[in-house]
Amino acid sequence: MPEAVIVSALRTPIGTAGKGTLRDTNAFDLAHHVVAAAAEGHDASLIDDVILGEGLYGGGVIARHAAITAGLTTVPGLAHNRHCAASLASVQTAAASVMAGMDRFVIAGGVNSASTSPRALTRQGDEWVPWMSPTHPDRPDAPNRDMSITVGWNAAVKAGVSREEMDAWALRSHRVAVEAIDAGRFVDEIRPIDTPHGLFSVDEHPRRDTSLEKLASLKVLHPEIDGFSITAGNACGANDGAAALTIASSELGLPALGTVKAWASVGIDPAFTGLAPVDAINKALGRAGMSVSDVDLFEINEAFAAQCVAAVKLLDLDPDRVNVSGSGCSLGHPVAATGARMLVTLVHELRRRGGGIGVAAMCAGGGMGSATVIEVPAP
Repeated sequence: MPEAVIVSALRTPIGTAGKGTLRDTNAFDLAHHVVAAAAEGHDASLIDDVILGEGLYGGGVIARHAAITAGLTTVPGLAHNRHCAASLASVQTAAASVMAGMDRFVIAGGVNSASTSPRALTRQGDEWVPWMSPTHPDRPDAPNRDMSITVGWNAAVKAGVSREEMDAWALRSHRVAVEAIDAGRFVDEIRPIDTPHGLFSVDEHPRRDTSLEKLASLKVLHPEIDGFSITAGNACGANDGAAALTIASSELGLPALGTVKAWASVGIDPAFTGLAPVDAINKALGRAGMSVSDVDLFEINEAFAAQCVAAVKLLDLDPDRVNVSGSGCSLGHPVAATGARMLVTLVHELRRRGGGIGVAAMCAGGGMGSATVIEVPAP
């Protein structure tokens, strides 16, 4: 069976939704940018498919749209939606197809434009009201439109994560993200993009001026819930961005940045969605014949700091091996692109460190979690 190797790994810089540099760049343009960059230098006849995660964008197939605008007219497209883990699923599907010998070269990733995504309406009686597809059946302990409870708060209670721990993790996230930006550690993975507001080349969401005092001063999102400690400061942002990895068969003999070793997705009670990465990481590492001690770096998405701290506690991870360049609280969470963004960052950071094993994991609305294990050789 051929191996699924990573030939390229790239992304756009991440914008702040609504007011950032990508506010007038739609998902189709973001997708075109990363797909065209991933296809660059390769014979179009070699490319079998484009698979992109997308969410809340009207139900089309943005991947096919991007293939056409990138000049890949003979390449089909596939839209993936596993909520937050959509682009992680895209890479997993591409790897599975390559390893099965069905495809030999696939561009996989995801795209998210919170700034320009359309708003849906549904009819209730004689009125049309705003509508969003629910992640799971609504329950008092698991509201299907409030991730601060199902992803953040319930995970915090279950794992014993305090407000102080959440704020400290969020502050660390901003600090290491700013350090990575200033040190130029993202340069190799980012493809600058032309926008109506100029060339955009640097992630704009991390806050240089945040502090524990500022984070501690923020009001909680649900003061009516006793002890509730989730705030806007220890939660992810709303963001725009896209990311793509080229997954190819080892039989092609192309220079490889890394190899996809294993993956797994899980389902748990939707009330505890934030704990799903714990099960997903254990399952994926089991499939790879590894344990957490074998992993050099983890990327665990910070949808909420509470959820990430909970995973670190429950898996007994070394925090210094987790999100070493920031994550959702700082870089931001362009939902359908985040999984691929984490893999892109993981590939380049492991190469910078001389190679190793990496795991990207995240929860996804409705009680889902997903994790992917990669191996990066020494450059």
